[in-house]
Amino acid sequence: MVKFIKSATIKNDFPESNREVVFVGRSNVGKSSLLNALYNQKIAYVGKTPGKTRLINFFNVDNIYTAVDVPGYGYAKRSQKEAIEYANMMDDYFSRIDKIHLVVMIVDSRIGLTKDDIQMKEYLEDMNLNYVIVANKIDKLSNNQLNNNKHKLFKDYGNVIYVSAENKKNIEELNKYILANL
Repeated sequence: MVKFIKSATIKNDFPESNREVVFVGRSNVGKSSLLNALYNQKIAYVGKTPGKTRLINFFNVDNIYTAVDVPGYGYAKRSQKEAIEYANMMDDYFSRIDKIHLVVMIVDSRIGLTKDDIQMKEYLEDMNLNYVIVANKIDKLSNNQLNNNKHKLFKDYGNVIYVSAENKKNIEELNKYILANL
């Protein structure tokens, strides 16, 4: 059972937690849909336009860990002021590295890692954080396209979990990976 804890934007408002799994990704990669599929309940708002998540949202997952949903990065329709506020909020959050056990970096399986995704990956590596790349939206690809994308788009990134939030393909594999990496 997943229960909402709170939303926050500044370090002083972040809840106490010992084990956090953070979900990051560009706007429009299906992060909210993936969270809802993974936890088999509607915990994240799925909007018609990208960039709806503006706060850091904390959820208790079966009293085992805290799932953390952060705003998507790389969304062009944010003002410069909003972009700076977002960057400061993310820096505040990621300063809690002792609490973060795993970062689930969600990308679009049809596109691969964009410049923004590569910057996030490098940031996570610089912070020495454990992360896994999750390629979402595999339901939008034929088997041939998926196999080609695995070899072309994701060949340099090691462990990638391929999922579909839409039809819940490989969601259980992702759940097992998360639990094994706490």
